[in-house]
Amino acid sequence: MHDVAAAAGVSISTASKALNNKGRMGDETRERVKRVASDIGFRPNALARGLLSKRSFTIGLLTNDTYGRFTLPVMAGISEALVDHGVSVFLCAIEDDPALGQIHVEAMLDKQVDGIIATGKRLDKRLPVDLSNLPVPVVYAFTEGTPNSVTFRSDDAQGARLAVEWLLKIGRNRIVHVTGPQEFFSVRERAGAYREAAGEGEPVMYGVWSESWGHDAIEEIWKNLGEKPDALLCGNDQIARGAVDALRERGIKVPEDVSVIGFDNWEIVAAQTRPPLTTVDMELKELGRQAGLTVLALAEGRPVEPGVRKLPCRLVVRQSCGGNIPRE
Repeated sequence: MHDVAAAAGVSISTASKALNNKGRMGDETRERVKRVASDIGFRPNALARGLLSKRSFTIGLLTNDTYGRFTLPVMAGISEALVDHGVSVFLCAIEDDPALGQIHVEAMLDKQVDGIIATGKRLDKRLPVDLSNLPVPVVYAFTEGTPNSVTFRSDDAQGARLAVEWLLKIGRNRIVHVTGPQEFFSVRERAGAYREAAGEGEPVMYGVWSESWGHDAIEEIWKNLGEKPDALLCGNDQIARGAVDALRERGIKVPEDVSVIGFDNWEIVAAQTRPPLTTVDMELKELGRQAGLTVLALAEGRPVEPGVRKLPCRLVVRQSCGGNIPRE
């Protein structure tokens, strides 16, 4: 700081205020100080700044989603929200190991993180580590939180309703819901909303989260006598891709004969399906962004009401369901 001040021809106090965007001074002076700091490679001492502010400007992200299917977009949203505040995020994957989870939590506390965000691979399961009564704020995103915590999750019922309403709008009226295991909270939420929108008696086929189940579901539907569906709402994009493949093998055209909608908007699957897959995006990046801003607010001592925040889903229309792309 002494070198910056001397090179810019200002006092140390003025140099400090200029670099921290504080104090009153001319724009030319502030810009000159910043330019000099950049030219000589000056970097503020993060440790000293942390000691003065009693903050580390780091957030810990804890997850058991080691595959990263849900965690990576959540983390992208957190990082995007916090980077402009000078806050870094570091990720710890704990799988489903309570001992490993405790080790990572203690390491985060040792590093004096400003807060922790917990995330996972399903809404109705807590991480296998106790995050209550920690000395730092904890926010939950796409995993079950503790009582009186702040929890963010996608609105699965709204997402399923959005998909069914779109299918009805484009003239489909025989819709079958092919989804995952019934014990999942998200599966039950989506199935309930599907029946509310499509009709209480409409069929729901429960299975597993895989392409093979989507393929097998088509085989089962077409073996049975009776009128065949003209649309499928699938519980995830993998199920939908398996269903599309099975329909093609039977000479059934998608979307001309049967419209297909997936769930998740996992682009590596949805964009590579033939035809590309219409799907419900759970807006996990936005969910992460909101969680990041909330843990930052808590770390700064601002009041935040506890409770569950449901974020709306978005329908991404591609070629697999036909109809016109809806206006934004």
